[in-house]
Amino acid sequence: MLVTNIGQSQKEPMAEPDDERVLRAKYDDYCSHQVAEVVLKLSPGEVYGLAEAEALAANRVAPSSFDEAVRLATRKIRERLDLPDFRAWAEDYRKNPDRFDPQLMGLWKERGPRGS
Repeated sequence: MLVTNIGQSQKEPMAEPDDERVLRAKYDDYCSHQVAEVVLKLSPGEVYGLAEAEALAANRVAPSSFDEAVRLATRKIRERLDLPDFRAWAEDYRKNPDRFDPQLMGLWKERGPRGS
C-alpha cells in the first residue's frame, strides 16, 4: 500500500517517519559497536589512562570508580574514532545494508518503530 499526502500523486510516496527512527537507532547501534570494539581491547590501566585524560581536559577530577572510568574513556574513544555523521552513514547504509548489519549489536531493535 502506498501512503500519500492529500493532493499528492500516487507516484510520490510520503516519507516514512519510522524509517528515519530506525536508521537513527541503527546508526547509534553502529557507533556503539565501534566504540565497544575499542574498549574491549583495552586493559584496565589503559581505560583509566584515557579516563584521566578526558577528566583533565574537562577540568574534572579523576574517576573514582571503574564505571566512571569506562564512561569517560568511552567519550574519549568516541572523539578519536573517525565515525561518519548520521547523514553520510544513512546514505551508505541505504546503498549497502549488508556491509553494516554485521556490525550492529541489536540495540536498535529496542528503539525501532512503535508496535514492532
